[in-house]
Amino acid sequence: MSFQQGLSGLSAASTNLDVIGNNIANVNTAGFKQSRAQFTDILSNSINGAGVSQVGIGAKVATIGQSFNQGNISMTNNPLDIAIDGQGFFRMSDNGAISYSRNGQFQLDEQGFLTDAKGLNLTGYMADAEGNVDSSKTVNLKLNTADLPPKVTSKFDWAFNLDSTEPPASVTTFDATNLDSFNFTKSGTIYDSLGNSHQLAIYFQKTATPNTWNTYVTVDGKVDDTTGAPVGINPSSSSLTFDGAGVLTGIDGAAAAPISVSVNLTTLDATLGAISPLVFDLDLTETTQFGSASSVKSNFQDGYSASRLAGFSTSPEGIIQGNYSNGESRPIAQVALANFINPQGLAAVGNGQWIETPSSGQPLVGAPKTGTLGVLQASAIEDANVDLTTELVKMITAQRMYQANAKSIETQDAVLQTLVNL
Repeated sequence: MSFQQGLSGLSAASTNLDVIGNNIANVNTAGFKQSRAQFTDILSNSINGAGVSQVGIGAKVATIGQSFNQGNISMTNNPLDIAIDGQGFFRMSDNGAISYSRNGQFQLDEQGFLTDAKGLNLTGYMADAEGNVDSSKTVNLKLNTADLPPKVTSKFDWAFNLDSTEPPASVTTFDATNLDSFNFTKSGTIYDSLGNSHQLAIYFQKTATPNTWNTYVTVDGKVDDTTGAPVGINPSSSSLTFDGAGVLTGIDGAAAAPISVSVNLTTLDATLGAISPLVFDLDLTETTQFGSASSVKSNFQDGYSASRLAGFSTSPEGIIQGNYSNGESRPIAQVALANFINPQGLAAVGNGQWIETPSSGQPLVGAPKTGTLGVLQASAIEDANVDLTTELVKMITAQRMYQANAKSIETQDAVLQTLVNL
């Protein structure tokens, strides 16, 4: 029986060395999870049942367990590389066959799909043209590299503080070319349906009536050559009234509300070809009149010009943003992660992939940073969780185990040789 014990020990030690060698070989494999050979003893069957003095007949490898501990995260120069910090797996599709991975080294294929080095598709949730993510279904992620079409300005929120200590304008008839006919001016940009930019200028004229200011607006500096009055825009002027606390209470004699402005683009430039008129809401309702220098408090408009995709960025929640040359950014997609009640029950299939099994349980799919799922780090990869020093020490121990079992076979052989020589 000693031969069988020694042989089983040799086999177990050999398997242990194989596992350790595989860990060491994959020390530089992104997302690799180290394995560990788990042993159990072997008992022979007995007709009368197991006795208290029964001697075992060796050892065997019960299973090869994997450790899903977090690996170190290393930064890279690829914005499409993604590391998982915490629990979860990337959900990969091979023509509909789903597998799971911790290797976040991704690239774009010729069709714009996010894939790994083997061509498997990363799955997640896609966003619509407005950037709203549809999390109702997981699909292969495709990053649209097309130009961002222009968006016409539909609202312009502009807030100012007007200096209450300013004297009334010395010239009461507004003239955009006469500095004495207004107290304060600023300009901003609006966009037409073709993405052409236009300069919207606003002028504030303090009147002799207390707490009352006249406002005038021009587009692209278009004014009457004779009077200097705005042309091509309606309304070109409005009256603002404030209370004693400096709060805007009325516009043109009514309650303070956004002003619907219409710009006749044909009057500005008949060759533009954009949709005319350009209509947007000019919101001045947050404007105040305090005893401090006139200034802009906020400035926001929702239009922009056409632009090209300049790059990508990924948030900790897995939102992939497209960054465009005009400074705009828009969600394109969201990476989905999957987790399992028993990750050790997953079956390794090579190439850094695992597939679900009955013992792993069903995948729990969701967005990063929700439930038990970890967060993502862009331009980074997760290193293998292999400690090389520990593995080398394990290798020495496994080698000694192999030598000791070989020695037990050698000793049994010597005993048998003695019996033969009697």
